Amino acid sequence: MLLKRGNSLKVIVVLTMKHILKIMTLVVVVVGLWISLLQTSVVPRSYTWLLPVYLIISLGCYGLLMVRIGLILFPTCLHEAVLLQKDIVEAKEFLTGVFPTPCPSFNYQ
Repeated sequence: MLLKRGNSLKVIVVLTMKHILKIMTLVVVVVGLWISLLQTSVVPRSYTWLLPVYLIISLGCYGLLMVRIGLILFPTCLHEAVLLQKDIVEAKEFLTGVFPTPCPSFNYQ
């Protein structure tokens, strides 16, 4: 099934809205949990007020971990690098055949 431009834009908007709804649901759950811990006094108040700070620090550590894992597992594409170099040489040969050589007496500055 081929998507027209308008339909693909609708799909992108719907997927983006679903992602935003997931994030907002997570935020509401975390805030609700935090407020319930404040109200029920299960955890001492001095610890409860620090929970958002702990959450932000742990999310930062998680993000750094994911970036490092991505860098460690990033594939080296030696075969693709060789193909790219061949394409560059081929493009240079093609362009020198299409465009005339510049005039040596012309000042390009």
